[in-house]
Amino acid sequence: MKEQSGTPAPHPGRGDPRTIPSVRIATGSDHAGYRLKRLLAERLAERGHEVDDLGTHDEDRVDYPDYGAAVGEAVAAGRADLGVCVCGSGIGIAMAANKISGIRAAVVHDSVSAALARRHNDANVACFGQRLIDDGTALDALDAFLDASFEGGRHVARVAKLDAL
Repeated sequence: MKEQSGTPAPHPGRGDPRTIPSVRIATGSDHAGYRLKRLLAERLAERGHEVDDLGTHDEDRVDYPDYGAAVGEAVAAGRADLGVCVCGSGIGIAMAANKISGIRAAVVHDSVSAALARRHNDANVACFGQRLIDDGTALDALDAFLDASFEGGRHVARVAKLDAL
């Protein structure tokens, strides 16, 4: 299928990199999420986003709180617009990121949970569990997270309550 300009239409579910603005995205993982983090970072770069890899940079054992906090701090300080974190389950690294004021990190396990995290919860960090999600599903979830935006409306007051905690 071609658009009027003669260029191919974007891949379904991947968004159109010509219309989605490039953003700065901080990534972080522990050793248990290193491989998936690299795969997700490649997709981010393919989509034209600037990737700031905050570590880890190999599969040597490290502690997920250090990397979840680093991503959260980068987003909260405005050095990144969004964050992507990966550990074995996605849970621990999300807990660490959520300790940083202003961060709304969500563990996502498919494209629906990823899109809803952005649309309803205004999530600014997506967290993945390398041991719990296959690569294709993770890539689809990442695309859905990036392609969604906060709906506002009835969700504004709820997100404000989260931020006030």
